[in-house]
Amino acid sequence: MVAEPEGPEEVPEDRKPLSDEATSEFALPEGLVPEPPPEPEGSAFVVPEGLSPEPQPEPEGSAFAPPSTYSAKDSPTAFTPAYGVPLARLPHNAPWQDRMRTMLRLPVGDRPVPEAPTGKDETGPSVPRVLDLALRIGELLLAGGEGAEDVEAAMFAICRSYGLDRCEPTVTFTLLSVTYQPSLVDDPLTANRTVRRRGTDYTRLAAVYQLLADINAPAHEVSPEEAYRRLAEIRRNRHPYPGWVLTAAAGLLAGAASLLLGGDTTVFFVAALGAVLGDRLAWLCAGRGLPEFYQFLVAAMPPAAMGVLLTLLHAELRPSAVITGGLFALIPGRALVAAVQDGLTGFYITASARLLEVAYFFVAIVVGVLSVLYVAVQFDAQLNPEGTLSPVERPVTQILSSMVLCATFAVLLQQSRGTVVFATLNGGVAWVVYASIAVTAEGSAVMATAVAAGLVGLFGQLMARYHHTSSLPYVTAAIGPLLPGSATYFGVLAIAQNNLDQGFNSLAKAAALALAIAIGVNLGSELARLFMRAPGAGSARSAAKRTRGF
Repeated sequence: MVAEPEGPEEVPEDRKPLSDEATSEFALPEGLVPEPPPEPEGSAFVVPEGLSPEPQPEPEGSAFAPPSTYSAKDSPTAFTPAYGVPLARLPHNAPWQDRMRTMLRLPVGDRPVPEAPTGKDETGPSVPRVLDLALRIGELLLAGGEGAEDVEAAMFAICRSYGLDRCEPTVTFTLLSVTYQPSLVDDPLTANRTVRRRGTDYTRLAAVYQLLADINAPAHEVSPEEAYRRLAEIRRNRHPYPGWVLTAAAGLLAGAASLLLGGDTTVFFVAALGAVLGDRLAWLCAGRGLPEFYQFLVAAMPPAAMGVLLTLLHAELRPSAVITGGLFALIPGRALVAAVQDGLTGFYITASARLLEVAYFFVAIVVGVLSVLYVAVQFDAQLNPEGTLSPVERPVTQILSSMVLCATFAVLLQQSRGTVVFATLNGGVAWVVYASIAVTAEGSAVMATAVAAGLVGLFGQLMARYHHTSSLPYVTAAIGPLLPGSATYFGVLAIAQNNLDQGFNSLAKAAALALAIAIGVNLGSELARLFMRAPGAGSARSAAKRTRGF
């Protein structure tokens, strides 16, 4: 028999079971505070607690979009000058040309907002059609000889009339473009047109200005479709004078110019015959597709040949008057005035191109006359370069001759019959002023030319403002008696006789007289705009600030 133990058997210390609290060798001892649990795994760029995050960036868009923190109401005043922002006041009774020039010379942000288009369609016409209409009208004006600033003003007026804001027209010698931007954040829309052919028809030019006046008038509602229809009619209109009338006018112009320089009746008919032959040869070259350079060259040869023929026949006439009279119809006075006007108004690229065109035409005239005179010198023709330097005072004959010259010049420019009368009177007044200073008072010919041309520009601009049309029909023909035909002929003759110094001096005088005409015409036009503003026009028209030497 086995005896049971008297009490519980004592277990050794290393065999005792683990307590409930101690479950792992890595258990923390009592009294030690455990570390906080680590944050969940995430980006290394997580913003720490307690640090406010930066505001969200603005959404991508146009660089011209205002920042989200900007408020127009609470905008700072640091960008406003102390004298304030000038307000453009554009009265409706002012001519639309002046109003458009004023806005073109203002920054885009300072221009007044155009009025909403009126009509059944409240949304307004299609933007591409308006831009195309502006380009087509600008093409007719530029091809007709208008200055770049006037063409831009016309294109800008069309866009404003149909409610298009933020339009920027650009005009160069052969390219017209207009850009329209609906808003500061929208993409702009640009259209352009190239002028490939130029022609002189002041009747068509006046019709285009009438269309522009109707588009800009508040009482007229000319839709783009109506404007397109009228523009097509203007393009299809025939010239007011047939070809034989133009040829006869060229002959009368040359004859009147020869009388103006001291010729008699025989000289009148000889000069007229030479000009008619030159005009017909130029038309023949034009029909064969030759450039205008060769047309001018060929047209200058028959008048010079007539003068040489008179010299070889030993006729007691003034051959220099015959040759000079034939040059009056060829000197490009219209292009010269437009070139100087573009330069004075800041369109230097267009002015340079126009002056280069004038230079080419001038060289063509010189080459044509010089070719004939060189042949005449080989045949011992006694051409006297001093033949007409002494002025001949025949006031009544010269005044009537100057008026006939202006009238025939106006016919060659295809002017309407109503404008021919005023151009004739304007040219007669210009010759009286010129002769009073240069002949009677024995003053400077350049100064007399500038003063007379200034009066022509002043009267022409006043008439243009009265009729709301272009000033070209009232100005271009009126400067005909002032053109430097004599100086051009004497310079060419001296070069043909190997007197280069005298020849170049005479040609430089001709260039000075031509510039005096152009600057005088432009100054007279600017004086008319400056002192004859419409009531309520407010401040004067803004102009670009020049560099003043820096």
